[in-house]
Amino acid sequence: MEMVADHLLGKEYLPGGNIAGYSTNVGAYQMFLIKEKDTTKAANLILSWRATHTELQYMPKIGGYYGLDNGTPVYLFSKGLFVAGLVGLAANDADLQARGFAARL
Repeated sequence: MEMVADHLLGKEYLPGGNIAGYSTNVGAYQMFLIKEKDTTKAANLILSWRATHTELQYMPKIGGYYGLDNGTPVYLFSKGLFVAGLVGLAANDADLQARGFAARL
C-alpha cells in the first residue's frame, strides 16, 4: 500500500489517497481509496472522472462507473465520503471486487 499526497493516479482533479496493488486469480490490479470532506465533493470527483474517461459503462449494482483511461480499465464508485476504485480489471471482475470493497467501507 502507498499513500499519495495529491493527484492520485496522476489526475489533477484527484486529491491524495491510498493505493494498493494485488495479484490474484483474476489478475494483477490496484485498489484505491480517497476520503473527501463531504458527499458533494465525493460526487464532484465522480463527475470529473466521467469527463476524462472513454467507453463509460454504468455499473448498477453499486452505482459505479467503468471506463478506459488511455486504454487502462478503471472502475470508480462512491460511498458516503469515500471515492474508491480499481485499476486494471475487466468490467465483470472489477464489479465483483468493487462490491466486496464497498461492503468493507
